[in-house]
Amino acid sequence: MYEKTFPNKRFKKTLSFLQKHVSPDQSILDLGVENPFSRIMKENGYKVSNTKGEDLDLDFTSVQKSSAEVVTAFEIFEHLIAPFNILTEIKCNKLVASIPLRLWFSPAYRSKTDPWDRHYHEFEPWQFDWLLEKAGWEVKDSAKWTNPVNKIGLRPLLRSFTPRYYIVYAERKTHSEGNPQ
Repeated sequence: MYEKTFPNKRFKKTLSFLQKHVSPDQSILDLGVENPFSRIMKENGYKVSNTKGEDLDLDFTSVQKSSAEVVTAFEIFEHLIAPFNILTEIKCNKLVASIPLRLWFSPAYRSKTDPWDRHYHEFEPWQFDWLLEKAGWEVKDSAKWTNPVNKIGLRPLLRSFTPRYYIVYAERKTHSEGNPQ
């Protein structure tokens, strides 16, 4: 996945945001197979387990059976047809999730060789917040950052000041707040 570039800036910002909201003594279920960032979390003292590569649009077993205190989902929800479904199945009360933002000057990402590496959704921040709210979550904190690239052109210039990533810390709403569960 990172044959040519390694997203150092994104990983550094993601780790900093995670450390702000989740202590290493809390167990984490990271949606998606083990990846470079789940290894970074472990290197920083977090107890992390990953889902096994199942289709999270159809198979909720990993989140239903998990006893983790926190679920993380870093650049996962854009790959799902219906992320609402897995969001409602999460049993713990804390979620840290990031997504790539929809860029008006660039089409949604689509790998030509890997059918799992395609974006069905690229959200605007308000859309992702609304999805979380409808699924029973309350956003407590969020951040955005850019993803500049070392190329010449209009789109690379726009990427230097247009936010590309959005991350949230959310907590499960209580029953009295409209939790669907």
